[in-house]
Amino acid sequence: MKVTVVGAGAVGASCAEYIAIKNFASEVVLLDIKEGFAEGKAMDLMQTASLNGFDTKITGITNDYSATAGSDVAVITSGIPRKPGMTREELIGINAGIVKTVSSNLIKYSPNVILIVVSNPMDTMTYLVHKTTGLAKNKIIGMGGTLDSARFKYRLAEALESPISDVDGMVIGGHSDTGMVPLTGHATRNSIKVSEFLSEDRLTQVAEDTKVGGATLTKLLGTSAWYAPGAAVSSMVQAIACDQKKMFPCSAYLEGEYDLSDLCIGVPVILGKDGIEKIVNIPLSDADKAKMQESAAGVKKTNDLLEL
Repeated sequence: MKVTVVGAGAVGASCAEYIAIKNFASEVVLLDIKEGFAEGKAMDLMQTASLNGFDTKITGITNDYSATAGSDVAVITSGIPRKPGMTREELIGINAGIVKTVSSNLIKYSPNVILIVVSNPMDTMTYLVHKTTGLAKNKIIGMGGTLDSARFKYRLAEALESPISDVDGMVIGGHSDTGMVPLTGHATRNSIKVSEFLSEDRLTQVAEDTKVGGATLTKLLGTSAWYAPGAAVSSMVQAIACDQKKMFPCSAYLEGEYDLSDLCIGVPVILGKDGIEKIVNIPLSDADKAKMQESAAGVKKTNDLLEL
């Protein structure tokens, strides 16, 4: 199993680190356009191998896509990160050109690769890859919902004052501060609905805190977060590499599912060796259906800014 991570910044390096530590891949290639940057990150990470007990080989490369040849999975983290006060949508102009070039180069050397898109605005970048590469739709996956759901579970555990291992929950919809749809009605603590423990007002606060999870961290850090995004990607890559058939909310290309078409947006999917092996239709309340439609309208509005 060979995995390529494009972009050796904080998110890309965290992604490579978590994949290596989980020890399911034979090789991780870390690629960046900055001379020596990926090589330095890879060397630093390899010097943790004996300490963290992994045998995955991490290789750093400066802008030579031939080194990525034969990749089973590739992760696109490249692009400019958010700064305080920026929306994900404001990154579209610069990041669209970067993602288009990166995906084309990856497919040139690994025609059977499965692509995981992290670059923002993530749903629109995932849609761009669908429209410009010709890759099968099951092989193009947007990361956002997996990260948003992790943030949702963090906020739920905080509100419940419970261990996070007790909590389960999912966020669907667009990966944006206004587009996320945290499914509070489906969230549970050890199989019991969280509405049994939390008031409607507290659940609403949990949902709102989840939706601005990225912006909250950007304000605190001065740039985008990296630990949780890297961990989210590594979990998705592992599900594909190990054919786990695990369910994640991911940005997938829809053709009628959830009454939506011709866009990529977060929905529950099964991830296995073929990428997205199934889109899972779950029953939504009327309120969540309305939020999903509103979220989709926002994603399509951003998609319209693409020069396809």
